[in-house]
Amino acid sequence: MFRFQEPKYLWLLLLTLVIILLFVIAVYIRKKRIKKIGELKLVQLLIPDYSPARRIWKLILICLAISFMSIALARPQFGSKLKDVTRQGVEIVVALDVSNSMLAQDIKPNRLENARKFIERIISKLQNDKLGLVVFAGDAFVQMPITDDVRSARLFLSTVSTDMVPVQGTAIGKAIDLAAKSFTKDEDISKIIILITDGENHEDDAVAVAKTLKEKNILIFTVGMGSTGGAPIPTKRGGGFMKDRNGNVIMSIPDEKTLIDVADATGGIFVRATNSADASDKILDEISKLQKGEVLKKDYSEFDDQFQIMAFLALLLLITDIIISEKKNDVLKKINLFKEKFNSNEK
Repeated sequence: MFRFQEPKYLWLLLLTLVIILLFVIAVYIRKKRIKKIGELKLVQLLIPDYSPARRIWKLILICLAISFMSIALARPQFGSKLKDVTRQGVEIVVALDVSNSMLAQDIKPNRLENARKFIERIISKLQNDKLGLVVFAGDAFVQMPITDDVRSARLFLSTVSTDMVPVQGTAIGKAIDLAAKSFTKDEDISKIIILITDGENHEDDAVAVAKTLKEKNILIFTVGMGSTGGAPIPTKRGGGFMKDRNGNVIMSIPDEKTLIDVADATGGIFVRATNSADASDKILDEISKLQKGEVLKKDYSEFDDQFQIMAFLALLLLITDIIISEKKNDVLKKINLFKEKFNSNEK
């Protein structure tokens, strides 16, 4: 595992931009002053030892030195040893509806994007908890196995779309059953399924499946996406809405009763996600009330500093910058490969 022990020092990298800007301004002012003296090319002939290229190289060396030094001060480290750590937490599996009805725009920008924001807010508040992700439409599958790696959770969440499940529909029962199987076998830890859907169940008896989880002490918190009035479903190509066989626009109306019954079957709660922040806060409040068990996590116990290489490179570049003069080198100036080649061709 790689990390910066003092990442605040990375802000020093912005100094390179300031130095480059000052260099450009200085060059502009210098040229303007030279033009007041006389023709630019003529004045340059009066100072043959001056080398603009060397000034640019010195600028590059200074910028690189500052960059390496800021990285060195940030203390880059690599984790060298893993150890098992037990902490207090819960296990959560999010079951997310990715059917086409989640594209309805009765809550802006659409139901699916609001569901994504809801989950991101949940993830940001997790500490020692484990999280898994199940996506479903007419079928269900595990998008992310249960893990304590928050970065992985955000990565998997960013890939969620309505194209993930080829079979359309809303099989809430299948999603609940698969989510329940995704938990670890630890019986001393609270297990929660957060079901996020518009509730239009067309495939199975979700309430009956939920009742079987009460015996396993698995809670289901249901989150209803969409307004009570419903909304048409936009076509993926844009420019219209989905229609039935008779040519009528299909209205997606959330089935809150099913979601309330599913939550009640396990002793959970139902929230309407017209506002993702308020809805996630209610769920988080309920999670905080639950008994937290010991969660086994893998953690790095030792980190090795790697700043020495960066500090050495920064010092080497600074020394090189001091050695290099802005004037042309008298020895190198006498070597003219192009002139020698030209003379040989004349012979």
